[in-house]
Amino acid sequence: MINNRIIVRGGGDIASGTIQKLHRSGFKVIVLEIEIPSSIRRYVSFSEAVFDGETTIEGMKGVLVRTYDEILEAWDMGYIPVAVDRYGKLIETVRPIAVVDAILAKKNLGTTIDMAPITIALGPGFKAGIDVNVVVETMRGHSLGRLIFDGYALEDTGVPGSICGYAKERVIYSSYEGKIKNIRQIGDIVKANETIALIDDLEVKAKIDGVLRGIIRDNTYVTKGLKIADVDPRHDEISNCNTISDKSRTIGGSVLEGILYFQSINPFLSVAN
Repeated sequence: MINNRIIVRGGGDIASGTIQKLHRSGFKVIVLEIEIPSSIRRYVSFSEAVFDGETTIEGMKGVLVRTYDEILEAWDMGYIPVAVDRYGKLIETVRPIAVVDAILAKKNLGTTIDMAPITIALGPGFKAGIDVNVVVETMRGHSLGRLIFDGYALEDTGVPGSICGYAKERVIYSSYEGKIKNIRQIGDIVKANETIALIDDLEVKAKIDGVLRGIIRDNTYVTKGLKIADVDPRHDEISNCNTISDKSRTIGGSVLEGILYFQSINPFLSVAN
């Protein structure tokens, strides 16, 4: 029997590019999330199924599951199961061929190389060959998507990738702690210094003109310094709020490459045990 099960830890927008690529390539993917996800580009994040019970991205449906039988049922229906499983307890039950850490916490929150025959991590915080089999470069630029078999991805610079000359200005971090109340919604055109949300009674303002590409879910309790919104300076990019980004697709393709590479050098990895 062929084992084509893959667990992806994390269901944010970057993770969802990987989920899409693997799902469309015929793998049975299950997404593991935390109890209260904090995704920003929520329209293209399978983590939204945790709140709404289901979500659809580019024709692919993710559904919240609570039991192993529900996972199997979702796969039979052609859906992507999403489970709340912070610590990856389902890994032992599902016994996937691969575990992909797509949490993007910039540090390792508990993924180990022995969790599956193939282990892959996205971005900094992991040493390829020690923590996981391979690390995928996530920094924009020439090396985006490169497979790293020995060593680390580039360190996080703390500066978002530049779009139309805007980098730090694009991303909004919370200056306060409290419950957020969204005034503007994903896809809205916003102006610099316009109030887009309130944290308790304190205003959160856009720094540049553009499209509100992402904002954390309304009524989320946020901490100081948490990323809460993302503005795209390209006013004609509204439709892109509902589609997976070029960066996500590139990284997803690299994850698929990594899995196929390990299967090619050891065909027995695909045999269910």
